[in-house]
Amino acid sequence: MPAPSLSELLTPATTALVTQECQPGVVGELAGLPMLAAEARRQAIPNIASLAAAARAAGVTVVHCLIQRRSDGRGSNSNARLFAAGKSMNVDLTPGSRGASVLPELEPAGSDLILTRTHGLGPMTGTDLDPVLRNLGITTIVGVGVSVNVAITNFVMDAVNRSYQFVLARDAVAGYPREYAESVIDNTLALLATVTTTREVINAWRAAGIADAPSEA
Repeated sequence: MPAPSLSELLTPATTALVTQECQPGVVGELAGLPMLAAEARRQAIPNIASLAAAARAAGVTVVHCLIQRRSDGRGSNSNARLFAAGKSMNVDLTPGSRGASVLPELEPAGSDLILTRTHGLGPMTGTDLDPVLRNLGITTIVGVGVSVNVAITNFVMDAVNRSYQFVLARDAVAGYPREYAESVIDNTLALLATVTTTREVINAWRAAGIADAPSEA
């Protein structure tokens, strides 16, 4: 059976743009991993901002998934080197803090959904994301953000295991080093997701808007 076309996958009513950890404490000026933040801001963040604006214009659901951590760390993981490193960075991710909010560049709209988690490696397992998307009738996720090293790869696999179609705009995700992230996309994520570009996603949404527009008599 042939794979569905990008236009079929990206039908606005059944598609959600989901941003992963696009927040000042991860990829902004407060980031604990400045090399990852610099790589994200080189290309991915501007493209995510463009995708978010295009999604809203097309009637596509926009969901922001954020990581938060209490100041005492209660409820957060401590069972991997990554979590230990995170605690040592002294980044303020407490609920309501600037580090735990959506990046200003993404200009969250009133229609956007913002979901938070205090645990885990990705935005879907053990969070509200899956039931929220199902309640909205979403079947395709356009996943963007950081990082390809861990969370985005985890996100793709979790979504595919839950029967979602996953569209990955490769220029709207980031990992470090860049060459490693590109290799993961080409050799692993391309087997699970439809890999494309920001421009192609936006073009599909614009085309959908034209097709849905009423014809003139």
